[in-house]
Amino acid sequence: MSKFLNCLGMKPTWQFGDVYGLDPELLNIVPRPVCAVLLLFPITDKYEAFKQEEEERLKTEKQDVSSDVYFIKQTIGNACGTIGIIHAVANNLKHLEFESDSMLKKFLEKTSKMNPEERAAFLEKDETIRVTHESSAQEGQTEAPSADERVNLHFISFVNVGGQLYELDGRKPFPIVHGKTSEETLLEDAVDVCKIFMARDPDEVCFTIIALSKD
Repeated sequence: MSKFLNCLGMKPTWQFGDVYGLDPELLNIVPRPVCAVLLLFPITDKYEAFKQEEEERLKTEKQDVSSDVYFIKQTIGNACGTIGIIHAVANNLKHLEFESDSMLKKFLEKTSKMNPEERAAFLEKDETIRVTHESSAQEGQTEAPSADERVNLHFISFVNVGGQLYELDGRKPFPIVHGKTSEETLLEDAVDVCKIFMARDPDEVCFTIIALSKD
């Protein structure tokens, strides 16, 4: 993930790293500050039922979502990792640094005024991000799935925008607000939400948490 960002022109002053456990002692070894947290989790029947229930509930219970939140829909198969990274970066531009010719920075600038669906359509046509994604994915320890292959694991991002913790999932119609947070407590606050995901499917073990930290 860090190499993917570096290839797209983000300077390596911030790096992705694994969160090895949820106990305070293990959270304390994660480099700080943390500006985004990514969760990889299994898409199960329990989760899909919850997702549908949540969507219906939030259609009537209006959320107060800041206009500063950058949100993009996922319309490309098996691109949740890329979408998660875009969500992490786009909502932290004040922290991150980019090369002058950064293709990712240019993409974010061009799409900054678009709605989530327009951003998705723009991403579909962006060959640089797609090719870089495929190249980086092939360097992983497991074979990367094709865009049309069915995969039951999914990435989402947690970010702090205006002191609120947002869950950003390109499969959902809108961001999810999880309450107050801060630059100092983002990791712990996001992990508390991750624990809810795990408790929803206690028999599943395929959960991974990744933090974007200052190097």
